Amino acid sequence: MAAVEIDLGKLPFDIDFHPSDHLVAAGLINGDLLLYRYNADSPAQKLLEVKAHTESCRAVRFINEGRAIVTGSPDCSILATDVETGSEIIRLENSHGAAVNRIVNLTESTIASGDDEGCIKLAFPNYLSLCRQLYTFCEEYISDITFAADSMKLLATSGDGSLSVCNLRSSKIQTRSEFSEEELLSVVIMKNGRKVICGTQSGTLLLYSWGFFKDCSDRFVDLSPNSIDALLKLDEDRVITGSENGLISLVGILPNKIIQPIAEHSEYPVERLAFSHDRKYLGSASHDNLLKFWDLNELLLQDSEDGAKNDSTAEDSDTDGMDVDDNIPKSSKGSKKKNVKKGRNPGTSNNFFAEL
Repeated sequence: MAAVEIDLGKLPFDIDFHPSDHLVAAGLINGDLLLYRYNADSPAQKLLEVKAHTESCRAVRFINEGRAIVTGSPDCSILATDVETGSEIIRLENSHGAAVNRIVNLTESTIASGDDEGCIKLAFPNYLSLCRQLYTFCEEYISDITFAADSMKLLATSGDGSLSVCNLRSSKIQTRSEFSEEELLSVVIMKNGRKVICGTQSGTLLLYSWGFFKDCSDRFVDLSPNSIDALLKLDEDRVITGSENGLISLVGILPNKIIQPIAEHSEYPVERLAFSHDRKYLGSASHDNLLKFWDLNELLLQDSEDGAKNDSTAEDSDTDGMDVDDNIPKSSKGSKKKNVKKGRNPGTSNNFFAEL
């Protein structure tokens, strides 16, 4: 049973927890941005309700140590909102040429945003402008982005079935995978940076070896018959998955196995997963219009070493290297986009972005 349950009233597309306080933000299908203060002993308190965008609010992230919230929308704008007052700090109109579908933090003051035409931009809301660097990753919508701070690389999954890797230092697409027969919907980096895990439309997890991205090195096909819309890394060996059938599961990686189902949203698709700042709660947002908090201590009663604590050192048969940036494949597939869709050395990345 969920420790906290918030009825958002509308379909949520994204959620994010404050980096140091008991606050959670949600972006809704009607364009609203909601901010709540939560406590396990009392009902959640709504602090803000802002009409952030004229269309849906697909992406939400806290920035600047939690003093502001950045949101993105199909209206192509990116908005920074003050957490204390709810007032607009800056709105970047036409920040993209297409609908903004995903935003991730790179540093406290730098974000990356991906759109429905496969483009990713770097934004600096503190400086009231977008970085001029522009990356066209793929030929369909950007479904998810993750950042490897130690190597300064952005990894992005797309509706065209590809995983792309961009080297921010050289401002080039370094490599791109072959096109999968299905959409890639979510991505995390695991095994101390040695493996990249992608969730797919069919419910299969694709495992890529770092540095060998042309084709996956392993597949976990027994996880779910439904799409894996959300992935959240618990540790280097375990990942939490959110599926279209409403099931939230704890999954071990290498060896690949379902450790246990840990939560659910009836039969409603799980749109997003996130941890609270203290990792006491797992937050999940679903098409049932509910934001649920699950107590991680209760969910993970079994030995923390149960599951997948054997580091994989097996050799992979991949032959492509990270230095390959030519012969990037072109997709011949049509779009299968869903109707409702939308580091270890931080000092190095902070210095890099400060120089841009």
